[in-house]
Amino acid sequence: VDSNFPRSPRGAVKLGRTLVAFVTFLCFVASRSHGAYTALAVAEVVITALFFLLYLLKLDKKMGWLFWPLADIFNSVIAALFLLIVCLFAIIIKTNNGTLAGGVFGLVLLVLCIVDAVLLFQKISLDGPRGRNTPAK
Repeated sequence: VDSNFPRSPRGAVKLGRTLVAFVTFLCFVASRSHGAYTALAVAEVVITALFFLLYLLKLDKKMGWLFWPLADIFNSVIAALFLLIVCLFAIIIKTNNGTLAGGVFGLVLLVLCIVDAVLLFQKISLDGPRGRNTPAK
């Protein structure tokens, strides 16, 4: 178990994403919003929590058959696109205040997805060797 991961910037963003997605889910459920809103929020809670556990338990290193940071970036970008569309609809249509609140929290979640993708992208280097620095010339 990597006890430092929750305190790292990436871990904090993952926790934040999970919590904001859960609040978004609660807003959509309480307001009896359209099923697509609720489904997107619950999927985001589950997927982000699973990635958090993957890094916390260091399973990404044990399951080396997949480059997990790249899969995580892909997840963050796709989630951001879906959140942009769904939450803008929720805000524009605003059936009630719960739907409006869920849409606003969803847009906050969208920003956290982008921050997460940027942090991950900075962590990996696609053009150099992984795990060590190249010597300066």
